[in-house]
Amino acid sequence: LESGAKAKTIKKYLGKGWIVDACNGHVQDLPVNNKAMWAYKEGELPNPPWSWTDEKAERKLSTIMNKASKSSVNEIFIATDPDREGEFIAWRLKEILSDFDSIQRISFNEITKDAVMSAISEPRDVDMDLVNAAIVRRLIDRLVGWRCSKFCKSWKLKSMGRVQTPTLGFIVEKELERDNHVPKKYHSVSVPSNGIEMNVRFHESDDPDAWLDDEGKHHPNRTSNTELAEQTVEQINSTKKLILIDSKEGTVNRKPKPPFTTDTMLQTANSTLGWSISKTSGVASSLYNGGHITYIRTDSTRTNLKARESVRDHISSKLGEKYLGQGVGESGKRTSNVQDAHEAIRPSDPTIESAGKDIDEKKLYQLIWSRFAASQMSNSVRERRTLKFSCDGVEVPITGTASWRTHDGWENVFSWSIGEVQTTPPKIGFSTGESWNIDSEAEITVDFTKPPRRFTESSIIQEMKKSGIGRPSTYVSMVKNLELKRYIEKDGSSLMPTKNGRTLWLDVAPHYNQPDGELFSADFTAIMEADLDSIEDGLVDAHSKWTEFEQLFRKIHLLALEKRKQKPTLKQMEYLQRILANMSEGEVSEILGSKTLMQLSGDDVKNILDDISEEKKTNIAPSEKQIALIIRVSDRLGLELDVILREMGLTDLSELSGGKDGSASELIDRLLNMDRNSPATERQVAAIISMVEKLEMPIEQALEAVRTESIETITKSDASILIGNLKKTINSKRRSKK
Repeated sequence: LESGAKAKTIKKYLGKGWIVDACNGHVQDLPVNNKAMWAYKEGELPNPPWSWTDEKAERKLSTIMNKASKSSVNEIFIATDPDREGEFIAWRLKEILSDFDSIQRISFNEITKDAVMSAISEPRDVDMDLVNAAIVRRLIDRLVGWRCSKFCKSWKLKSMGRVQTPTLGFIVEKELERDNHVPKKYHSVSVPSNGIEMNVRFHESDDPDAWLDDEGKHHPNRTSNTELAEQTVEQINSTKKLILIDSKEGTVNRKPKPPFTTDTMLQTANSTLGWSISKTSGVASSLYNGGHITYIRTDSTRTNLKARESVRDHISSKLGEKYLGQGVGESGKRTSNVQDAHEAIRPSDPTIESAGKDIDEKKLYQLIWSRFAASQMSNSVRERRTLKFSCDGVEVPITGTASWRTHDGWENVFSWSIGEVQTTPPKIGFSTGESWNIDSEAEITVDFTKPPRRFTESSIIQEMKKSGIGRPSTYVSMVKNLELKRYIEKDGSSLMPTKNGRTLWLDVAPHYNQPDGELFSADFTAIMEADLDSIEDGLVDAHSKWTEFEQLFRKIHLLALEKRKQKPTLKQMEYLQRILANMSEGEVSEILGSKTLMQLSGDDVKNILDDISEEKKTNIAPSEKQIALIIRVSDRLGLELDVILREMGLTDLSELSGGKDGSASELIDRLLNMDRNSPATERQVAAIISMVEKLEMPIEQALEAVRTESIETITKSDASILIGNLKKTINSKRRSKK
């Protein structure tokens, strides 16, 4: 299994004779190195050297295998999560555990005894379509991430990502809409009567003075005519009564919503409980691992018949037959951005209305149970009267709506969150010609149109889902990553782009907008997501989709590099400006010629910098980065900077020269060389001792490789080399065992 909590729950079901353990998520993945992609043969996927995610994962698997060997285990069931990533983990586990006689894959959508025992009785092979989809996703993300992240460093930015960057685009574009918004003034007039809020209907849509918003939508209750609004308020308050001239009867049936998908659960918990998406995700995981709810990463609204029948019986016995509705059963038509691989999120036992070990788990469980129960219940019903009034001296109608609930239906199980609801009609009745007294004076509201609302965590997930980018397993991490990279920040619950976020989307991403595809557009990203789904479903060959993307990306990336040459990067411009600041006007004029700084192309700036470097025309000031590195390394070595500078014939850091051949670079090389030859850190020494013990190798033999006599005298540099060699030896032995 993947989690210890889940293992603990399942151990209770299986009892004695079973060893139930957790691998704690991914154990192997693409190696962490500076490689963007791996070679591949035609008709095949690349076969990278899958490496341990960290030392903990390696130790954990070693412990599991030792435990299994000592207990003479001959059959292993891999029960990782029932999704693409879970299947990838299962595949790697099967490879690692290949020495055991029987390794079988099982999966379940809920952690109940029946579901677990049923899965064990029907084991299956690892689904290689799912695995291949996971591999291709990794290869694409690595290629885009490494190549494009290196590209954006010219703007002093950290990274770009296949889904991360388009998601940032939504947030930046929304901010641009807000920046371009021009507030439009309007007046509205309201007056209460018999507990109903009435509004003056100033203009119909065909009126020349009709009030339209920025999108051209007609708002009959708004006017730009200040005098008209003021006269209307004055007249209503003078008359103090309204005459009912029309009443239209109607009934409103409110249908229940389907059970939760991942995105709707995150959104509803945010709006109902006020939780962040990270908190909701964490609490939901605990409920799933505890066996209380079904799998939480899903974009399907379907549920199984047995669960629906169970909750319907529960509702019928508790509330009566009239509370049962048609019910939301199987999911509707599958769309391109819905995988529909699993059931919706629902209680494992629909007859249990409360579950969870703490107050947060109980709150979220209540929300999930209510949503599932409601999906099988009758509509809530309200009687409605659409009212139109006249008022002496007022030329336009005054309108309002009276509504009261006659049957609560599904709202019964949401009474804890809905609040008080009107259940009786106004006592006055709805006879035409009836005079209605106003409850209090009419009020005029003067306001301005508001800019579009910024995205929140909840609404950005909704936008991702609507656009077909990202999947249930990535919604939470996308927003978190953008925050960590400081591309966005929060203003309360709103998401705002930072300066770097704007630069990435508006200056860097457009380099990848080419005729063959706009790499970071939502449409292009959605197509890639759909391709991964097709691989998962076995509809297309994984290698063909990978080859198609790799060749297209190569073309787009080369064009982006060419496009970048047309305009200097921020890094180039800052460097050039620092050089020119130390020159006379005449020297600057000679270098720039007839152009200004803003007119220089990328090639122009590159050539100027190359010429200056060759001729060494000026004493370039060191960069902030160089100065910071000098201070950091000297502090680490415990050196007095003043002493070192005096040895160089200098008295202050400001006297250092920049550039790759300057005195700042010379000092950095000197300090780094001293750092490399300083004693190894405690962490390095501990790592060496741990690895030689694992290899059962005398430490003296290991130290011979770096010509060092004792562990006490080994340097940082030699320790790094030795650790690398020992890791290679360990990996080589592991592969030879297989």
